[in-house]
Amino acid sequence: MVEAYLYRKIKGKTAQCQTCAHYCIIENGQRGICGVRKNKNGKIYSLVYGKPCAIHIDPIEKKPFFHFLPGTRSLSLATAGCNFTCANCQNWSISQGPKISDEIDLPSFSKSIEGEKKITPKNLVELALKNNVPSISYTYTEPTVFLEYALDTMKLAKKKNLKNAWVTNGFLSKESFELIAPYLDAANVDLKSFSNDFYAKYCGGQLFPVLETLKLMKKNKIWTEITTLVIPGLNDSEKNFKDTALFIKNELGPETPWHISRFSGTASWKFQDLPDTPLPTLALAHRIGIETGLKYVYCGNVSGIESENTFCPHCQEKMISRIGYSVKRTDNKGRCSKCNEKLNIIE
Repeated sequence: MVEAYLYRKIKGKTAQCQTCAHYCIIENGQRGICGVRKNKNGKIYSLVYGKPCAIHIDPIEKKPFFHFLPGTRSLSLATAGCNFTCANCQNWSISQGPKISDEIDLPSFSKSIEGEKKITPKNLVELALKNNVPSISYTYTEPTVFLEYALDTMKLAKKKNLKNAWVTNGFLSKESFELIAPYLDAANVDLKSFSNDFYAKYCGGQLFPVLETLKLMKKNKIWTEITTLVIPGLNDSEKNFKDTALFIKNELGPETPWHISRFSGTASWKFQDLPDTPLPTLALAHRIGIETGLKYVYCGNVSGIESENTFCPHCQEKMISRIGYSVKRTDNKGRCSKCNEKLNIIE
């Protein structure tokens, strides 16, 4: 176990974790909401440092990032645990595993793909360099809950000119954001709904801290893309789409990509009986995003449609074509090859 970077002692052996926006008050011997931070005699420890439960080399588009290092691959990793309890989670076995069974021995549950051997931040950076990838992505579960492991890796990665990208729910504390901001190059943030009731009922969180994190990312010039998974009957109203699009445009900027993803219940944690998102619903959200003034609106989890491609926001010429994770670029170093408009590409 590694002692947490952000916590404060309260009284006796009680301590408050300051890693995410829950600010859990944890009694001695207990874990926080994430399931992977434990109070031991008044000190809070991370139970998953150096123990990734997933390591893969992924296309960066899988995160999804469409404007950050397009067409490249990224070393992608996660540990067990999450500070949310999203009913729609498709990685629930690793995100919720430490919470839904008291019998799980965390070091074993979180062991790396190489067995019991600890995978250090240095090992991760060496693996990225060995595979000639330009970035490391902290993804699959919520990187905030393995902050110490992620941060130590990010620092070493930055020294080796590797870029760092988070795929996150955005529900981190301001203290955590201040630690990672100097080393974070990009983030894809789930803006799950523009309803706090949705966050409270289906995610075990709140909307406001997520919005504050997004504003901080914009202020600190961290490249940000937004993902909204559209779940039938829960967050698919026209008002929700309009509120989300307006926030992105007004607070983050019209150049911020918005990924509108299709829900599929078959792999979800608790929503297996819900139908897949109807294609007309995705089309409605896409239209609202464009009419609101967003330059780049994409529909995800749907193959073979034009709304997965990048079009010049000025002349509408197709500049990046995507079929699955296959990418074909016809732009001129991040500018439209027809009219020279900037395409907001981070290379």
